[in-house]
Amino acid sequence: MENESIKIARLIELPKIKDPRGNLTAIESGKDVPFEVLRNYWIYDVPSGMWRDGHAFKQQQEFIVALSGSFDVVVNDGVNEHTFHLSRPQVGLLIPNLTWRHINNFSTNSVALVLTSTYYDADDYIEDFENFKILKNGKAE
Repeated sequence: MENESIKIARLIELPKIKDPRGNLTAIESGKDVPFEVLRNYWIYDVPSGMWRDGHAFKQQQEFIVALSGSFDVVVNDGVNEHTFHLSRPQVGLLIPNLTWRHINNFSTNSVALVLTSTYYDADDYIEDFENFKILKNGKAE
């Protein structure tokens, strides 16, 4: 999977080591995710009925895992939209750059872990959906 070009968002099953004392899952940069992980953050304590606003990135790729609870990640490639329900800590969602996404439907006590391919850069964000579609498709509808 190393240096693989990411074209579409997709689920990736992570290794799960089963043990009667508790299961373990690890994520290895460049192996389980096809990029070097340069930043990680987590989203938690999302109030009931709230969502994380949509945006896309010019360069950044993401890998999102539901460490606890569940939530939906809605992705849009500029033409098609798909919802991924994340609820298992051994499954992550790989999101390529230039993919619009927003996260909603958080369950109580959910925790979303996000691994990224770049350091934080405010200039990499695309926060207007119409601008995203123009950048992605080369024209306005």
